[in-house]
Amino acid sequence: RPLEMSAKKPVPFLRQVVSVTKKVHRDPRFDDLSGEYKPEIFMKTYSFLDSIKKREKEMIQKQLKKCRNVEQKEKLQQLLNRMTQQEQAQKKQQKLRERELSLKRQRRQLAKQGKKPFFLKKSEKRKLELAEKYAELKRSGKLESFLNKKRKRNAIKDKRRLPSQK
Repeated sequence: RPLEMSAKKPVPFLRQVVSVTKKVHRDPRFDDLSGEYKPEIFMKTYSFLDSIKKREKEMIQKQLKKCRNVEQKEKLQQLLNRMTQQEQAQKKQQKLRERELSLKRQRRQLAKQGKKPFFLKKSEKRKLELAEKYAELKRSGKLESFLNKKRKRNAIKDKRRLPSQK
């Protein structure tokens, strides 16, 4: 059994302490040993997950059609919505990445021709994205409804800013 020590006696200055080697935890997200994160390589490596997610989504849709329980149906609907939102976000990110890559290629070509590289400001990038969004909405025929919603939202904001009249 462990040795009992008197509380009245002072602890010796040089006492024997057994050192325990501490485990070093390694987070692969921030460690250099794991390599550098490149989204293109990551997407190529884990592209098989897209097909799995697609199958899961189809399964959930089938379950949703068969389901009679209201609570279960709500849960499945939420899950389906989340999956579609994740899919849309992934597509949006992919488009953004492709746009950045095309801009890089254009800059490289200009540099090869001997011209000075030109970098867009954030505000100009935003304007280009907005123009692209409007063009996409126009193609799909949803531009008018989008603009109406935007007008209504702005009108509500303007009403809030106005001083209340009593």
